[in-house]
Amino acid sequence: MTTPAAHTPPPGARAYPLSTARGDFAVVDVPVAPGVAPRGTALLVPGFTGSKEDFRLMQGPLAARGYRTVAVDGRGQFESDGPADDETAYAQHELARDVLAQAEALGVGLHLLGHSLGGQITRAAVLLDHSPFVSLTLMSSGPAQISVSQQQRVKLLRDALTVMSMDEVWEVIQSMGAPEEVGGPARGIGGADLLRRRWLGNKPAQLIATGRQLSTEPDRVTELAAVRLLFHVLSGVRDDTWPLPLMDDMAVRLGAHRTVIEGAEHSPNAEQPLPTARAIADFWDTADPTA
Repeated sequence: MTTPAAHTPPPGARAYPLSTARGDFAVVDVPVAPGVAPRGTALLVPGFTGSKEDFRLMQGPLAARGYRTVAVDGRGQFESDGPADDETAYAQHELARDVLAQAEALGVGLHLLGHSLGGQITRAAVLLDHSPFVSLTLMSSGPAQISVSQQQRVKLLRDALTVMSMDEVWEVIQSMGAPEEVGGPARGIGGADLLRRRWLGNKPAQLIATGRQLSTEPDRVTELAAVRLLFHVLSGVRDDTWPLPLMDDMAVRLGAHRTVIEGAEHSPNAEQPLPTARAIADFWDTADPTA
């Protein structure tokens, strides 16, 4: 169920195209709340079929804790441009380089957070170059490919995108079940008009390419654990995309802080934004951006 706050940007929020060496990316940039001492800046990367709006309900509470947050639409997502038909533009290493370009535009000493697919893209970015970041939070994002049941859903979506328009696929999605599952919008981020407009803004090649990535991603946890960075693995109490034991084990392998948000499933940022923001800020408070 959405709330009025889901439709309203946080106080002081600015929506603008962030200019980078790899092009412009649509962002919502929320400054630290007035009268609060700044503690850091974070780059927030959404997941499959997602957008910067997925973090809207968290950005205000994080501003109140002293954190500027910049939520981004990735290449070919919602309000960020990208080719409609060229899947090579959405290879994981290309999307990872986009994240590094966004970080370069914002400055060093960033906290990095990726939700679901965004977690695997941010992981790839950190493996290319971790120097801009002081921490990485993997939210509802597992160590390797998604579950078999979700692979089947993604394949249905990818197959549909090859023969149907985005508008036609949207109508199919609405009939497939719970919208917060892969292939549909997360709860809590806005009304039906926003969700439909966001879907239609996605480039088909981006969805096809990233859906394939989710279904074939290898386990790179050992590689990531070798990086000198603070890690946080956060999830809800239930997740059909990556079962919780997989995320529990990943946290152990990374030596990561582990948070489970009560009352949340695959989208804690939208389903339980206040406790999720609190847990994230508590983790960020343990990091020193000047270290």
